[in-house]
Amino acid sequence: MADYNKFEAFVENLCEGVHNFASHTLKVMLVNTAPVATNSIKSDLTEISSGNGYTAGGATVTVSSSAQASGTYTLVCADVVFTATGAIGPFRYAVLYNDSPTSPADPLIAWWDYGSSISLANGETFTVDFDAVNGVFQLA
Repeated sequence: MADYNKFEAFVENLCEGVHNFASHTLKVMLVNTAPVATNSIKSDLTEISSGNGYTAGGATVTVSSSAQASGTYTLVCADVVFTATGAIGPFRYAVLYNDSPTSPADPLIAWWDYGSSISLANGETFTVDFDAVNGVFQLA
């Protein structure tokens, strides 16, 4: 399983009302250069080239649940699947960001490190597997 890492600015953005996970558009993009915790917006990163089944900006994430229970908020998202129609990659990191805000534009949320670079051949798929029980993250 890939390692989850949050961007430091995400905490401030939460407290300052930048994110509304019930209505904003979240996306996952693929990158091959290591993100660092101090990155704050999408343009701080270099995503892989678009084409062959990968769209610039990444794939839209479907939010399955954005709710709290007993004082713990959980963001649950459906898995995202990339399907190659040619070669995609290499990439090592999947980055979650919010595509809706304009100030700051495209704020980063978290990234997953898959441990080594991955390349997809024509017809192969790659799934960003979000935890369906504990969610992308919990806030208590």
